[in-house]
Amino acid sequence: MNPAYRPYTLIAELTYKCPLRCVYCSNPVDYTRHDQELDTATWLRVFEEAEELGVVQLNLTGGEPLVRNDLEQLIAKARSLDLYTNLITSGIPLTQERLARFRELGLDNVQLSVQDVKPADSDRIAGLKSFERKMQVARWVKSLGFPLTINTVLHRDNLDHVADVIAMAEELSADRLELANTQYLGWALLNRKALLPSREQLDRAREVALAARERLKGKMEVLFVVPDYYREFPPACMDGWGRRFLLVSPDGLALPCHVAHEIPGLTFEKVGTRPLAEIWASPDGLGHFRAATSTSGAAAARPTS
Repeated sequence: MNPAYRPYTLIAELTYKCPLRCVYCSNPVDYTRHDQELDTATWLRVFEEAEELGVVQLNLTGGEPLVRNDLEQLIAKARSLDLYTNLITSGIPLTQERLARFRELGLDNVQLSVQDVKPADSDRIAGLKSFERKMQVARWVKSLGFPLTINTVLHRDNLDHVADVIAMAEELSADRLELANTQYLGWALLNRKALLPSREQLDRAREVALAARERLKGKMEVLFVVPDYYREFPPACMDGWGRRFLLVSPDGLALPCHVAHEIPGLTFEKVGTRPLAEIWASPDGLGHFRAATSTSGAAAARPTS
């Protein structure tokens, strides 16, 4: 393995469970078969091994990580390891008291998903009446002194609302806004016909986002993720999945990205079979993925619709 390949971010997918039913969700379509989640002790050990491997940032995500009763223990462990820890959440379910406990335990950042700018539209996309609660959670986040990231997944139904999404993020005093175009994996692939935007829609939204990025420089970071399906050549995702980022699935697979285990000819190990450093350095699994993407480009190892 190239010694320059050192992970600095661990994406800990704690669960596939979620109270929302977003039509663009990247959860596996057969997620009900994935019911064996890692227990608390295993996650704590994974965090330790990840830190020893060089990881400095931890993303606690899902599904909805808030459904885990041990989230406090996981946050406390991350703080003891001096990992910069980001909670990626729908905000449902959450109480202000629990969020305050997260702050006391050392959580660093909160990323909140908001599906659209109008309550009815956002609730319809999320499959649950949730917009007003999300706005409340955003205000809690700021009142407790957290940095706030707003994430809105873009698709045909809301791409024309990008200017309003930016205005909403400004009103909430967000520190960062992620405008992430849908990647067609899992449920999103199943719903692609209803979600895929036109190139014209995408171009208009991108111009609005780029203008906002310049206007808000130094005040709010605006990130617009251009989807692979309108690029000439798909880029190496996230600075190279399997090079800088390591994902561990709810059932323990150590993966370079969310869907790598679906790629024919690749197999991946579960954490616990041997130390994470050995899994990372193995020529099989992660090493095989790196070799394929180094010689053939990201498109060879990543479905792009």
